[in-house]
Amino acid sequence: MRIPRIYHPSPIHQLGTLALSDDAANHIGKVLRMQPGQSVTLFDGSDAEFPAVISEISKKQLTVDIQQRIEKSIESPLNLHLGQVISRGDKMEFTIQKSVELGVNTITPLLSERCGVKLDPKRFEKKLQQWQKIAIAACEQCGRNIVPVIRPVMELEAWCAEPSQALKLNLHPRASYSINTLPEPVNKVRLLIGPEGGLSEQEIAMTEQYHFAETLLGPRVLRTETAALTAITALQVRFGDLG
Repeated sequence: MRIPRIYHPSPIHQLGTLALSDDAANHIGKVLRMQPGQSVTLFDGSDAEFPAVISEISKKQLTVDIQQRIEKSIESPLNLHLGQVISRGDKMEFTIQKSVELGVNTITPLLSERCGVKLDPKRFEKKLQQWQKIAIAACEQCGRNIVPVIRPVMELEAWCAEPSQALKLNLHPRASYSINTLPEPVNKVRLLIGPEGGLSEQEIAMTEQYHFAETLLGPRVLRTETAALTAITALQVRFGDLG
């Protein structure tokens, strides 16, 4: 049986007994139905993981005995910030989950002219919490110890205007250059993925104003969730640690 990986939301400073968070305790005790004496691996967002053994399970808390700290990093050498215009239904959740598995470091949900999702600030805050939990679960599954940040929702232009030394890319089916023709070396990328209806002409002109370079993936028009994951994969193959 694969040893479950569990995220601990605060830094783990020492070995020994540790009480887990309510979310972790519920997952271990009620979902996985684990028992005292069984092994888990904790991670806290640092470049380390902590093998541990469940010592006690009660109605009020679950404690583990941390046995050691192991420095371990599987982070890509490519720092990737995804600016994703929010998509409908579970497409956004799918994009976040798979982007984390593929090595994205930061995700900013964006609003644009053709964004099909309209929510009030309170509902966006709930969505943000849900998206961050999806990122954590993806790290638990794929073995990453550093959890990518899901930033608060932003307007497209505000995100494009943020100062950055990264290579800025905007996917466009009529672009002249592909990811394979980008110059090397690149170790930091800011990737913009538009909505299901695409960016408006005014928005495309705006991205050029903020020095986003248009690039393409191939001759076919991809759905927004397909475009994001394909672009991330292509960037990781060329500049990161895939392939």
